[in-house]
Amino acid sequence: MLSNLPLFLSGLSVGVILFQTTIIAPTVFGGLGPDRSGPLLRKVFPKFFILLSILGLLNTLASVVSDMNTQAYIGVATFALATLAYGLIPMTNKSRDESNEKSFKRLHNASVLMTVTMLFINLASVVI
Repeated sequence: MLSNLPLFLSGLSVGVILFQTTIIAPTVFGGLGPDRSGPLLRKVFPKFFILLSILGLLNTLASVVSDMNTQAYIGVATFALATLAYGLIPMTNKSRDESNEKSFKRLHNASVLMTVTMLFINLASVVI
């Protein structure tokens, strides 16, 4: 049973990422518009990255206990990337607030790249 937990946690991470990026964010932007969606997404995205950090940490711990070394690396990478993305949020918000589009775009793209990386490494856990 415990040996399935790391794969379940990777699957859960994939599900959270897909739900957030394909359902929540587009629905909020489309339904509320750019002016009203910003305050809501500023509440949602920190929780999104905190959840992914927790899932990555739990995945790491479950993988170590289950002696699944490669899966442990996936957990560590998920934890590190989600924590780093969470840390970028204040700078990203500040850039947006100050209309510094160049900085905002760079930080937002970094966050998107980290999220896509988390998605793919957790998807990879199925084939390793």
